[in-house]
Amino acid sequence: MRNTARWAAALGLTAAAVCGPLTGAAVAAPGAAPASLYAPSALVLTTGHGDDAATATPERAVTLTCAPTASGTHPAAAQACADLRGVGGEPDALKPADDVMCAKVYDPVVVTVQGVWQGKRVSYERSFGNACMRDAVGGGLFAF
Repeated sequence: MRNTARWAAALGLTAAAVCGPLTGAAVAAPGAAPASLYAPSALVLTTGHGDDAATATPERAVTLTCAPTASGTHPAAAQACADLRGVGGEPDALKPADDVMCAKVYDPVVVTVQGVWQGKRVSYERSFGNACMRDAVGGGLFAF
């Protein structure tokens, strides 16, 4: 009799362990609404002096989240998100402003952008001749 009780208890625990996840919220998963209506857009931007990110020491780093609203530690988050939306989240597509004149002083600055833009992985690194050239291309995105 004691053996039967042990088997019944073991069978009950096994059934609970196997079938437990199939009850409640897990059953409703196929028809459940997504956790968010927005694809994730969260980025970390860094800048520092040097020729490339591997050798440059980051001097500043900010976070930027663009969905559902612009936020993060970026001082001009709304403008940065607008700049990224304008190029479809591709920092490579940013063009220099026409009305900016930069001195031809070589003091290399490197910028990196890492994270996710509307669910797609972003990994960007670019070296500029100086900070003026970086600001001419990056506009609000690199203004931190």
